[in-house]
Amino acid sequence: MKKIGFIDLHLDQFHANKYPGWIEQASDGAMKVTYAYGKKDKENGLTNEAWCQAHGIELLPSIQDVVERSDTLIVLSPDNPEYHEELSQLPLKSGKPTYIDKTFAPDRETAVRLFNLAAQHGTPMYSTSALRFASEYAEIDPEGIQTICSWGPGAFDNYSIHQIEPIIRLMGPAPKRIMFTGTTDSPALLIDFGEGRQASIHHLGDNCPFTLGIKYGNGTFKQATAASNFFEPFIRNLVTFFETGQPAVDPAETVAVITIIEYGLKAAETPGVWLDLPSS
Repeated sequence: MKKIGFIDLHLDQFHANKYPGWIEQASDGAMKVTYAYGKKDKENGLTNEAWCQAHGIELLPSIQDVVERSDTLIVLSPDNPEYHEELSQLPLKSGKPTYIDKTFAPDRETAVRLFNLAAQHGTPMYSTSALRFASEYAEIDPEGIQTICSWGPGAFDNYSIHQIEPIIRLMGPAPKRIMFTGTTDSPALLIDFGEGRQASIHHLGDNCPFTLGIKYGNGTFKQATAASNFFEPFIRNLVTFFETGQPAVDPAETVAVITIIEYGLKAAETPGVWLDLPSS
């Protein structure tokens, strides 16, 4: 059995609650989360010790202990990517397959540093939004896409990744510029890929399903709503990564996603004005 170690800001959160059972089921018991570390207890939530007792997972006193005793690693802290660089230092020097939860990094510079660190130490590593693996999106042919209009719920800072990542997968990791076109209540972003190819994202409220409207260069239109359980294919992919050590996502795509989020927040300060994106 492969032993998986959790490394988190605080362990009492949705992904940490769900991943152990999902991984054990998807791997038919061949993989199990056995160790965990939390930097601090969650305010107004379970302590890390209480969380581990509830989930039958051994709480360890340091990241180093988790890295040494685990076969593979998951760095969590999904809503606090500003902690990922600190939490990932030892995992990315370990050579052990490491998954870093969304959102990968708070900015492009940090994202590049993390990938460079993993490469220097031969550590297989990737990060992704689960929406990348939505079955409805997987059926979309990327060839010839001219325009994408994306809808979804949540706030821009921690939920835009779920719209941006499928766009980058379908349109490539080389966006040229962005423009904020939304409002405070309904953030929206226009992404220009050059050569007349554009995508837009729209945060339309908590009841809005993740949906893509796609127009091809030949005039064909396709609509896809991620109505299925997209966590299931994501977890299957994660299990495969832990089995093979082969990341499923090109680092260039992840860096492009983080770049759009970082510069999207900047673009929100000057709505209606194009903001060029770095290309290297």
